[in-house]
Amino acid sequence: MPTDWPYPTWIAHRGAGKRAPENTLAAFREGAAQGFRMFECDVKLSADDVPFLLHDSTLERTTSGLGTAGERPWTALSQLDAGSWHGARHAGETIPTLAAIARFVLANGLAINLEIKPTPGVETRTGDFVARAAAQLWAGSATPPLLSSFDVAALEAAAAAAPALPRALLLDELAPGWFETAQRLACRAVVTHFSLMDAALVARLHGAGMRALVYTVNAPADLAAMRAAGVDGVITDEVERYAADARAER
Repeated sequence: MPTDWPYPTWIAHRGAGKRAPENTLAAFREGAAQGFRMFECDVKLSADDVPFLLHDSTLERTTSGLGTAGERPWTALSQLDAGSWHGARHAGETIPTLAAIARFVLANGLAINLEIKPTPGVETRTGDFVARAAAQLWAGSATPPLLSSFDVAALEAAAAAAPALPRALLLDELAPGWFETAQRLACRAVVTHFSLMDAALVARLHGAGMRALVYTVNAPADLAAMRAAGVDGVITDEVERYAADARAER
């Protein structure tokens, strides 16, 4: 297994997406305040090809907007309230661009896992644009962003656009061919739902030179199982519960 893995074990999900509005700068600040040094977030494209953070294809759940996010230009998306849904304290929080998140991460010496989350129909374009933007924004950084996706077409496009950036295949099931896909894309890691991961799978990934990461581990019993399996990275919502563990990595 390669030793050049610059990422910490603990990864805050969507920033600190339970304690603050997910995929916003407020969530990143909260996670950093709790001692986390790495963050996972979701990146997609606006209609005019600006990479920005949002999990859902539609705007309703986490913003004041309506409809498909990827069909809106950035000028419209930038005006939306992405915080009030979480509570009055975060009213007026905006959707961040990938560039804004990069500035925060780089200024604070943090690491990031960028999940490429394409709007249906623009998978290849999203992988291409997000990877190119990430390569430019993190140029010269000792800790490049880890690019991941459930969408193989998006990850293929990312690999073609920025081959030097590390990649990870995201899996919510171990469908036939997943291992070969990860190898073909020269993935540095595979990230599965924690229920799919065990010591045998960790050993298989390590034997192929890949790291084993899991999402989204919140309960202590699940964490104990993942530790026993020997995973290399844990994505969690429970940043306060595991703050001491995250700090201990410093």
